[in-house]
Amino acid sequence: MPKAPRRPPQLRGRIFRGSVAVSRGLLTRNDLRSSAWRPLFRDVYADAQLRVTHRHRCTAAARWLLPSGAAIAGRSAAVLLGVTGVPADEPIDVLVHHRRLVGGGQPAAGQRRGPAVGLRVHHGDLAPEDVIDQAGVPVTSAERTCWDLARWCDVVEAVVVIDALLAGRVTEIPTLRDYALARAGQRGWRALLRAVDLADPGAGSPQESRTRVRLVLAGLPRPETQWVVTADGRFVARLDLAWPQFKVAVEYDGLWHNDADQFHRDRRRLNQLLGGEWIVLHLTARRLREDFPGFLAEVRAALHRRGHRSRA
Repeated sequence: MPKAPRRPPQLRGRIFRGSVAVSRGLLTRNDLRSSAWRPLFRDVYADAQLRVTHRHRCTAAARWLLPSGAAIAGRSAAVLLGVTGVPADEPIDVLVHHRRLVGGGQPAAGQRRGPAVGLRVHHGDLAPEDVIDQAGVPVTSAERTCWDLARWCDVVEAVVVIDALLAGRVTEIPTLRDYALARAGQRGWRALLRAVDLADPGAGSPQESRTRVRLVLAGLPRPETQWVVTADGRFVARLDLAWPQFKVAVEYDGLWHNDADQFHRDRRRLNQLLGGEWIVLHLTARRLREDFPGFLAEVRAALHRRGHRSRA
């Protein structure tokens, strides 16, 4: 039988520097190559039995790779501020001052060092007030995070994260608008204003955010989020996106529809809406990805049928 990999108790369930573990005699270099350990960054390893999240990787990068004055930023900062859904293996967004290095230490004379593998490094000015401490990790503030997202991402993906930060009450639309206006003339301030104007704290999921923003960018009137329908004072349904004046709604069919009971309950309540003369259009992940123009045409036709007239 093959020999089981060494798993010292001091390292179980932990993230650690490989060189430190070797210097202390806990592991050898060959041990680090075994299936017991997972490399995260250069010389940074995790117990393979640990479910490593994006937050874990952010913390490890901040502890061992970031130079002084740098901060976790962008989508990674949003994770540390409470946003979920960012894949564990997505590169860590890092913001550093110009001419600083990432990866630890200064290069020797005549040598050049690139960014550490697993990091997405951005360079720019970083004011002290734009950095907060999250359990010992330097993270860009919610407002700076939104500004960076508006500069680094397309508007749809920026709004997805801004929606989540608003829903988590980490920041507010007036605060973000003031932040952008205070930086008028700097690169990205208009992009942040645009993203804020499209944002909505009522979004129930990233896919709902993507759907809403793409519909609005296509010229449709802005829908209400999480619209509650009642009949005779009784709750009937909560709709993902709705144009109540036209009684047209969009429901995003997410992964939870794998739950047959939930699917049944959802369809029953939507039948009540159809009986109440609502038009409810369903959007799946596949259609959002592969046939959004076709779905857009259906929504446009439904709104037109109910009396909406697009502006010339």
